[in-house]
Amino acid sequence: MESEQFEDLQEVKSIFGITIKPDILISKINIDNYDAIVFVGGGGAKEYFNDSIAHKIVKESIAKGKVLAAICIAPNILANAGVLKDKKPTCFYPKNIIEKGAIYSGKTVEQDGKIITAEDPHVAQDFAKAIIAAVNTE
Repeated sequence: MESEQFEDLQEVKSIFGITIKPDILISKINIDNYDAIVFVGGGGAKEYFNDSIAHKIVKESIAKGKVLAAICIAPNILANAGVLKDKKPTCFYPKNIIEKGAIYSGKTVEQDGKIITAEDPHVAQDFAKAIIAAVNTE
């Protein structure tokens, strides 16, 4: 499956009512331009569970030593890309990540090396703080 069918720059609204307009298409992302790659959860994240472009971004992030983060159901993208095997992530509905070989921690926010995961939007601030701390220690 390719992201092309999902790609647009339309505004989206978060669970907390915040409206955000993307400024880049996923297919145009150059990993070298970022210190961290963050996948957000919510229903839209399902579109990227088995997406080849998203998986390429995940694998490149790991290969290049970037901070890689995902919250809510988005850690499933990382699991399906094959990077959570033997790692300790957390997420909302952990069944798939466990089936993919992750060691589910059950914590609200978890960091395993440069991979940061969080359970749900209620811990978004702690998740963001963990990402900032990880980027600032590089």
